[in-house]
Amino acid sequence: MINGIIVINKGPGFTSHDVVAKMRGICGQKKIGHTGTLDPGATGVLPVCLGSGTKLCDMLTDSSKEYVAELLLGVRTDTQDITGTVLSDPWGILDREKAGILPVTEEEVRQACTSFQGEYLQVPPMYSALKVNGRKLYELARAGREVERKPRPVTIQELEVLEACLPVVKLRVACSKGTYIRALCADIGEKLGVGGTMKSLRRTRAGGYTLEDAITLEELQQYRDQGRLGQVVRAVDSVFGEYPALHVDRDWERLLLNGNAILPEYTVEREMYAPGRWVRFYEPEGAFAGIYAYDGEKKHYKCIKKF
Repeated sequence: MINGIIVINKGPGFTSHDVVAKMRGICGQKKIGHTGTLDPGATGVLPVCLGSGTKLCDMLTDSSKEYVAELLLGVRTDTQDITGTVLSDPWGILDREKAGILPVTEEEVRQACTSFQGEYLQVPPMYSALKVNGRKLYELARAGREVERKPRPVTIQELEVLEACLPVVKLRVACSKGTYIRALCADIGEKLGVGGTMKSLRRTRAGGYTLEDAITLEELQQYRDQGRLGQVVRAVDSVFGEYPALHVDRDWERLLLNGNAILPEYTVEREMYAPGRWVRFYEPEGAFAGIYAYDGEKKHYKCIKKF
C-alpha cells in the first residue's frame, strides 16, 4: 500500500471525488482521500492522501489556501459563478454587441476589493456542500428551495488585484478555511452596486503545496506505467516541515507507539517548546510517529495526531 501524499493539479470538468476515483484505479488501492473540495470548473492544487496519509485529510482541509480568480462585474447568477443561471445582466456584459459601460471606475473597484481584507461575515452559497438539517445546500438549491444561511466569519489574509480590465478583475486571494471565493466575488460586486460573479478559479496553494509541486492525472498515469510512482509520493511528515522535530529515546519508544504523553526528558533533544506549538515526533530509528504539542500545565507533550 502507498502511504503519503500526491499533489494533483486538477483540471476542469472533474470533481474532487472524480480525482480520488481515478487515482484509486491508477494506484491500485482504495484508501485514498482528498483534502478539500474543488468545484468541477475550478483547477489547481489538490493534495490527495494515500494509506496512512489519509489521517492528514482533516488537518490539510483546515489549512489556509491561496487562489487566483477572475471576477466578472455587472452580472449576477444563482450559483455565484459563470456556470449558473443568469439572474441579471443590466449592462449586457454577456452580450458584447450590446455591452454598456459599468458605472464604476478602476480605482473604486480596487478600493472595494481591498476592503475585504481581514475578517468578515460571509453567507455560504446555496450551491455548496454545507448541510442544513441533514440536507446539502446544493441538493435543496437544485430542488428549487432556498433556505436561510447564517453568515460565518472568514478571514481574507491577502487580497491583491492582479489586473483590472473592466468588467473582468483578476484577483489573488489568500484566505482561511471555509472561504467561498464565489461568495467573495458576489460580495465585491454588491459592494460596488453592480453585482458580480466568478468567471474562473485556480487554486495555487493548499496545505503548504503550490502548483510547482503538483502533477496532472495524465502525468500520474505515466509515472505508474513507467514504474516510477514512488517518485511523486511525498512523505506524510513533509506537510509539517515548518515545525520542530524531537526523537524519543529507545527506552520510551513504547509510550510513543501507543500515543501516550511524553516528557521532554524522554527525548534525545530534551527540548521544551512553547505550549500549544506543534512538534514532529519520531521513533528512535527515525520513522515519523505523529504530531504532539507541549502542555504547560501538565508539563508533558500530548498527542495531537498519531500516524
